[in-house]
Amino acid sequence: MSLCDTFRGEWRLLCLLLHTAWLGCVLTAEAHTCPPSCNKCSAPNQCDECGRGWLLHNGKCADIDECGTELGACSLDSYCFNKAGSYECKNCDPACVGCMGSGPVRCRKCAPGYRLTGSKCLDVDECSYMVLACPALDEICTNTEGSFRCDCAKGFIRKGGVCVMKQLSSVQDKGLFEDIQDEEVVVLQQMFMGVFLCALGTLAAKGDLVYTSIFIGAMAAMAGYWLSDRGDRLLDSFLKGR
Repeated sequence: MSLCDTFRGEWRLLCLLLHTAWLGCVLTAEAHTCPPSCNKCSAPNQCDECGRGWLLHNGKCADIDECGTELGACSLDSYCFNKAGSYECKNCDPACVGCMGSGPVRCRKCAPGYRLTGSKCLDVDECSYMVLACPALDEICTNTEGSFRCDCAKGFIRKGGVCVMKQLSSVQDKGLFEDIQDEEVVVLQQMFMGVFLCALGTLAAKGDLVYTSIFIGAMAAMAGYWLSDRGDRLLDSFLKGR
C-alpha cells in the first residue's frame, strides 16, 4: 500500500502524478551524478574518466598507490603515506636517518645517539656507556633522548662554562647583630637596664653604701632619660598637630 492509496478521487490522481515526477527527478539526478573519484560517467556505475590520483579499470576508478610508484616524491628524512587519491609525506622517527615507514623499526640507518638493537634503533645511555661522559669531577651526567648533558653537582652552579661552588647567602655572611632593627635595639637596651638595675637593687638591699649609691644614681639617670624622651615625643606631636 503506497501513500497515494490513502487518497480518493482527484486527490489520489494528483498524488500519483507528483510521485511519478519525484521519481523521475531522482532517477535523472542519479543518472547524471558521478562518484567523487570519477570526472565523467555514462551511468551511475560506469565511469568514463577518472580524477587525478585514480586509475580507470573496468568502468570504475581505482586508487593509485603513489608510494609504490615514482609519483610519490618525499625527502630523505620523511616517508610516503598513501591516501585515497593522493599521498602524504610524514617525518621519520627521531631515531632514524632516512626511513621506510613510521617508528624506530623502519629506519634505513640509526641517527647519532641511537644504536640498532634487534630490529629497532634505540637510545644509547651515554652516562653508563661512556666512562668519562662528563670529565669534570663537579659534574653529573644526565642521559637524554639521543644525547646527554652534564649538570653541575649539588652545591655548584655553572658560570663561564664551568661549575663553581655556590656562594653563601647574604644572611649567613652577616654578623649576629648586623640585621637587627632599631626598635629591637631599644627593647634590648631596656631589658639590659632592667637586669642591671635589678642586680644593683639586690646588692643595695644588703646595706652596702657603695651599691646603694650606684643604684640610686642609675635609677635617677633612667628616670631622667625616660622623662626627656617622653618630653621630646610630646613636643614633637604638639608641633605636628599645629
